[in-house]
Amino acid sequence: MDINLKGKRILVTGAGRGIGQAIAKGMLESGAVVALHYHRSLTGIEELQQRFKEKAIPVSGDLNQPNDSQAIYESAIASMGGLDVLVNNAGIAIHSSLTKVDQDWLSDWQATLQVNLISAALLCKRAIQTFSNQEGGKIINITSRAAFRGDTSDYWAYAASKGGMVSLTRTIARNFGKQNIMSFNLAPGFDKTDMAKDFSDEYGEEILLNDIALSQLTAPADLVPMIILLASGLADHATGTTIDFNAGSYVH
Repeated sequence: MDINLKGKRILVTGAGRGIGQAIAKGMLESGAVVALHYHRSLTGIEELQQRFKEKAIPVSGDLNQPNDSQAIYESAIASMGGLDVLVNNAGIAIHSSLTKVDQDWLSDWQATLQVNLISAALLCKRAIQTFSNQEGGKIINITSRAAFRGDTSDYWAYAASKGGMVSLTRTIARNFGKQNIMSFNLAPGFDKTDMAKDFSDEYGEEILLNDIALSQLTAPADLVPMIILLASGLADHATGTTIDFNAGSYVH
């Protein structure tokens, strides 16, 4: 099936590397105009701009700052003339041992929840307001298997933030479907990304490989066909669902 996203206006957070960059690239290749959110590094964004020209629109902002979420959204829709699909991909996973003093441990929690959940929720709120004034829209939230099976105690906040994101997505699906607003969870396990590399460096890649049913870790590009399908409108009756992409490491 050749899915054409021509005419779709899409915002992808964390589009400068890893899963976000792969998603943005796939959307652009399918004909969409994409607002590419990034925080610090422009390298991955510039690569997409060089190839896709005016269809790839950079939008900077720090999702750890509440006001930036608003600015990111406003910049994206102003540049594209509206929005049809929001992909909340950006996320952080801070190693935070229980041996840390409470103040530092809580600071790690606050940053994780702000980036992974609260900023995503605000972007969803704004997207719903936009979608309600048009023919609807799609929200695709990149969650994690950690939302369902938990994580190590050092990444407790990460698991909790992704669990909240799952509930956020389901609530949107249940409340706004009749306005043609659909929301989906895509839940990866460990992928070949910089974020997963920190865990791999600490615990070893062999542990990660022994944890999955396949012979190799999931690559960011492996998620892209499913995300394009969800963005296309061909799978709207799956709204509220969670689609696992964890190489069989957790099945529920």
